[in-house]
Amino acid sequence: MRNFITYEWFTIFTVLGLVFIVAAKYVNTFRFNDFLSVIGNSKYLKIYSKDQKFVDLFDGLLFLNFSMSVGVFLFFCYSTFISPLTFELVWFLKLLLAIATIVIIKTLLERLIGSLFEIDALVDDYLFQKTTFINYSGLLFLVANLFLLYTKNYADVIIIATFSLICFINLIGFITSLKNNQKIINLNIFYFLLYLCALEIAPYVLLYKVIREYNV
Repeated sequence: MRNFITYEWFTIFTVLGLVFIVAAKYVNTFRFNDFLSVIGNSKYLKIYSKDQKFVDLFDGLLFLNFSMSVGVFLFFCYSTFISPLTFELVWFLKLLLAIATIVIIKTLLERLIGSLFEIDALVDDYLFQKTTFINYSGLLFLVANLFLLYTKNYADVIIIATFSLICFINLIGFITSLKNNQKIINLNIFYFLLYLCALEIAPYVLLYKVIREYNV
């Protein structure tokens, strides 16, 4: 009975993710179609980065799907590779809130540092492209969750394959950002390196140390 309840809630969150994706398409169908072809095609980034807003409904809907899909995916990761978890709705909602809060706070800090270093235009373009690829990763997490929910075998293979694919996609996004902003980066290389070290490298180093100390 417990497994049934767990999977029932995961199905609800997955359906909600699909609803948010459909809502994003409804808000702007043309943009959504361009968004789906963003991998290997810079058309989306070039067109919509010019019209980006501080609060964007389209990106917001896709981000909601990302937060939910990542939460479900992390649950399966922990249960598969570390120890089986018992699903608790309150705990899971806290996890979703933590995921969304961390990403939002990190984005706001990045904007602040970009303003302090006087590289607002560079950081805004970079954040837009990073947000785009994060939201695109949310689609892949959702698809992976469907397989994890309704496929009994090969959970470890699905998780590793999904994680590898998403790392590859975000690497493409990072390289695309560098190419599109190469001239601006060259003029502000020192500040951009400080930015990367402070908010792209240091947080993951600290997270690794915390996990390592916790496991010890």
